[in-house]
Amino acid sequence: MRDYRYPKGSDLQTRVGGFFKWQDLRRQHGLWPFSRSTEESPSTVCAARDDAGGKIEGVNFASQDYLSMSTNPVIKKVAQDVIEEFGVHSAGSAALLGNTHHSVLLERKIADFLGMPESILFPTGWAAGYGVIKGLVRSTDHVVMDALAHTCLQEGAGAATRNIYLFRHNMVGECRKWLEKIRAKDQENGIMVVIESLYSMDSDTPDLAAMQALCDEFGATLMVDVAHDLGNLGDDGRGHIGMQGMLGKVDLVMGSFSKTFGSNGGFVACRNREIKEYLRFYSPPCTFSNALSPMQAATVLKAFEIIESTEGAELRNRLLTNVLSLRQQLTEAGFEVYGDPSTIVCVKMGSEGLARLVSRRLPEVGLIANLVEFPAVPKGQARFRMQVMANHTPQNIRDAVSRLKDAYQAGLAEFEAMNEEREPLRATA
Repeated sequence: MRDYRYPKGSDLQTRVGGFFKWQDLRRQHGLWPFSRSTEESPSTVCAARDDAGGKIEGVNFASQDYLSMSTNPVIKKVAQDVIEEFGVHSAGSAALLGNTHHSVLLERKIADFLGMPESILFPTGWAAGYGVIKGLVRSTDHVVMDALAHTCLQEGAGAATRNIYLFRHNMVGECRKWLEKIRAKDQENGIMVVIESLYSMDSDTPDLAAMQALCDEFGATLMVDVAHDLGNLGDDGRGHIGMQGMLGKVDLVMGSFSKTFGSNGGFVACRNREIKEYLRFYSPPCTFSNALSPMQAATVLKAFEIIESTEGAELRNRLLTNVLSLRQQLTEAGFEVYGDPSTIVCVKMGSEGLARLVSRRLPEVGLIANLVEFPAVPKGQARFRMQVMANHTPQNIRDAVSRLKDAYQAGLAEFEAMNEEREPLRATA
């Protein structure tokens, strides 16, 4: 897809045609696994359609619903009750009259959950990641960022300043080198260091204490994105910030509700009211977007309540059991999985061509999983990102591994046959 990111030509509308031609060619050959739509709730087994209208049914490892909150009956009842009382829309920006009783309570709950003095809501997790950087960083400031940070963080940095420095993934020493170079020349302007607590493509985590200590040493501000582990990892659901003993010790914590909490929306937790109010009025996605709907804020509140309860602990235990089982069975089936145990189990394919041929067969065998390829990951490192839910059953996991193996073997045979056909052509040339 990177080839079409910067199309050439004077007509903004016609110059995008090259991308569609390439995309549609893949679609016609069953090699376009994106833009699918569910026909029902994103449960552990569901029906869906590809963007050409083709029906897909199977065990679902493609939805981000780690604690199965989207189908939780208590969550659904809260949503129904709040719609009856408040309607379906916030009808305003959080800077004006878009807040509700539920959103005010939710901001307090997030802050307390993370051991932070304050927090502020955003309409989406993407808006929170983009907005916290754009809201606080100015053109003369600097952003030092992990090279694998999420696109919303990269876009926020690019919109805020040209002074952006990428360090190799999770390399504290390389981050230090950038901070040393910046401070050797600039003692006047700010620095934001941007990392994630759990990286979704590699399922690994940084040393949060070392990163915060490094920022303190150089007068920089650390911002940690906790979108993928908050609520679903750790004995108390505080994710890696809790497991690494960093509750209340990180400068800025940003997260999303769309992975664990059964709702859209995001937040930034911060050290004082001054930062919160500045973000409310100087972070564009907060100031110039409608606030979370009353239903969204209320359901996230209820999700936090469940997460802190005995039920939440049981859900996390089931989730971790499923994660470990899936990783073990995939390994026993001959696959290689990335990183450490988390809700994201990425299965290595390598070649984009092979991965696409395997992906084409997943609907036939009854498995719904997400293909990730370049440029989302480096070229030659294509993978399937399987996202585990608490409600997945042992049979769901066995089915997923068996079906992926069947699709892989068929895809590999076709891939090898195609390469054999090309060899005589190369020799002739």
